[in-house]
Amino acid sequence: MNNKKLLFIAGKGLSSQIVLNALHKSFGVNAAIFEEKENTKTFLKRRIKKLGYLQVAGQIMFQLVIVPLLRRQATVVIDAMLHEATLDTTENVDIPVYKVASANDKSTIALIQKIQPEIIVINGTRILSKKLLAAIQCPVINMHAGITPKYRGVHGAYWALVNGDEKNCGVTVHMVDAGVDTGDVLYQSHIKRAPEDNFLTYPIKQLITGIPLLLKAVEDGFSNKLTPYSIEGDSKQWYHPTIWQYLYVRFKRGIK
Repeated sequence: MNNKKLLFIAGKGLSSQIVLNALHKSFGVNAAIFEEKENTKTFLKRRIKKLGYLQVAGQIMFQLVIVPLLRRQATVVIDAMLHEATLDTTENVDIPVYKVASANDKSTIALIQKIQPEIIVINGTRILSKKLLAAIQCPVINMHAGITPKYRGVHGAYWALVNGDEKNCGVTVHMVDAGVDTGDVLYQSHIKRAPEDNFLTYPIKQLITGIPLLLKAVEDGFSNKLTPYSIEGDSKQWYHPTIWQYLYVRFKRGIK
């Protein structure tokens, strides 16, 4: 498969670096495209329009007050998990890197047409536009931190635990379409909560569990053996918790 071209499109962050290194180690990544973080004001205006001022204010308070406290507790646990899983978090200077304002920019389309990949893997990007997807002539694969379609959006493992739905606490590798984690499923697996876990460790467990599934999906894609399938049932997009949602569930049910 050394002659097969693999393109990685992602947002900046720890998970993107880990996924990129895992892909490069297994297949060789021809290029990586990183999009800039969306303007905060633009993001908040869109989120307020969708969820309302009160909900968004509670989410911001959660990020400013609760997350730093959880990070102090989780740092050692996360470091231990990543070390045990032997995941590489370093920046790989051998991979050509391109920076774009958004994955949906014309420059991204131009780069895709230049590289002509057989497989594209995305991680942590904005929702890909219909225009971009129409310009792509190969499979596009994503690893989602949740069991779809029931837990689309963000923090799928946390919300599954909040709902007492541990059988749907896990990770999905799926094909990408223009929806929010609505593409057909390739692989799914589950994670188990441990006493030391909290809101910030669940995504790391999902990452560790999901990477082998992602690698298998890419291998399938290169071998023309992708077998996507749809799952019927509840489908919902989830967002960040508010500070009052988190505190209520934590003190009422012990879910950190």
